[in-house]
Amino acid sequence: MTIRVLVAEDQPLMRTALRDCLETDPGIEVVAEAGNGEQAVELARTSAPDVALVDIRMPVMDGIEATRLIVDGGVHAPRVIVMTTFDLDEYIVSALRAGASGFLLKDATAEELMHAVRTVAAGDALLAPGVTRRLLDSYARFLPAPSHGTPATDLTPRELDVLKLVARGQTNAQIAAGLYVAESSVKTHVGHLLVKLRVRDRVHLVIHAYESGLVRPGSLRAETAEVSESVGPVESVE
Repeated sequence: MTIRVLVAEDQPLMRTALRDCLETDPGIEVVAEAGNGEQAVELARTSAPDVALVDIRMPVMDGIEATRLIVDGGVHAPRVIVMTTFDLDEYIVSALRAGASGFLLKDATAEELMHAVRTVAAGDALLAPGVTRRLLDSYARFLPAPSHGTPATDLTPRELDVLKLVARGQTNAQIAAGLYVAESSVKTHVGHLLVKLRVRDRVHLVIHAYESGLVRPGSLRAETAEVSESVGPVESVE
């Protein structure tokens, strides 16, 4: 199936270069191009893309607000990859919190660009959870004050344990080893977390853990130690 892409970039030459690069892949079609965030939101609603490539810094409406409105467009809303010039751009955190599924540097190779589109179109996050954690630690001052209530009242104790370890950036295999459970059980718990917390991928599980106060910037080692000490070998999971 052809992946439909919206390109939102205010620089005409860059926009053309992105389109031409993407269309060298017969499985990708650029269905719309926007020169600012407002146009991007409108075209995301009318051209039915699967993926939107959105520049973070655009006129009229920036890429952060555009991303928020695009992903809030309903069940068939496209997934968003934000593009930036700097890998430590402070706006990346805001874009991820707004719902972006990852980010891409503008000096990425053609292969990296096409891989990013295919990865996100398949429903995966482009950004490793561990990278997300480091970004959130670096830009903690941009995060809202965490709530001090229970992060999600309908999560089981084991789901909370798994969420803490996902927030640390651990893979399913690492979590399974640390909690002495089968990897298939971890996958099941992660799936339940995605549904219960209404997020799209593991990256946004990390963000939820920070925003809910379940983990704090710089505190993940202590949090993980607590989980490891409180959970011994078990034959089954909740």
